[in-house]
Amino acid sequence: MAESRPEVLRVRGLTAHYGDAQVLHGMDFEVREGEVVSLLGRNGAGRTSTLRAILGLTGRRAGSVQVYGRETIGLPSHAVARLGLGYCPEERGIFANLSCEENLLLLPLLRPGGASLAQIYAMFPNLRERGASPGTRLSGGEQQMLALARILRTGARLLLLDEISEGLAPVIVQALARAIGELRAQGHTIVLVEQNLPFALPLADRHLLVEHGRVVADIAAADAHRPDARARFREVLGV
Repeated sequence: MAESRPEVLRVRGLTAHYGDAQVLHGMDFEVREGEVVSLLGRNGAGRTSTLRAILGLTGRRAGSVQVYGRETIGLPSHAVARLGLGYCPEERGIFANLSCEENLLLLPLLRPGGASLAQIYAMFPNLRERGASPGTRLSGGEQQMLALARILRTGARLLLLDEISEGLAPVIVQALARAIGELRAQGHTIVLVEQNLPFALPLADRHLLVEHGRVVADIAAADAHRPDARARFREVLGV
């Protein structure tokens, strides 16, 4: 049972600002080891800001963020990442002038057990074929695969994935869904920011609905198809 697993991420009363604008108004949730948890909401709800605030990439932030039991609010971003977090941002952040394989080899090791190139290429065969291609020559789907593969190389076990299915062809979205399933089977813990409900529904153990910088509902996968849950999804997501 998920409840018997240790918590790897606990967020309590998290607030965050960009300049004078407050974007989080008291986020409260936890994620247990091996869970896949989605953050669902409309644009501007605070989902991406939550991931950035966990890593200390926003402006002012307050509250509590515990990663593997350690309070991180006072830590710089690089120190938070070294606790075993991997962040895949919506803009992907690959190095366009480096080859696909150079991108994979560039990031530092955070913890032992990072994925080998052979493991990466088994999960994403497209990247093996494009190993010598510069980032500028990769398709959007290949860039997204590369962005996810890079953080697996670091040994991170808690993965923060931001809108990885957005704007991609269905065949690529299916490949990413398979990869998340494989990572879950390997024991990774995943926080998945999404608007694509059909993508998130079969992947996540729990769905956190976010409005105005707060979690307004926590829906277990087993309850996601209940009429009241579907009504809540429609209310928050407009779907």
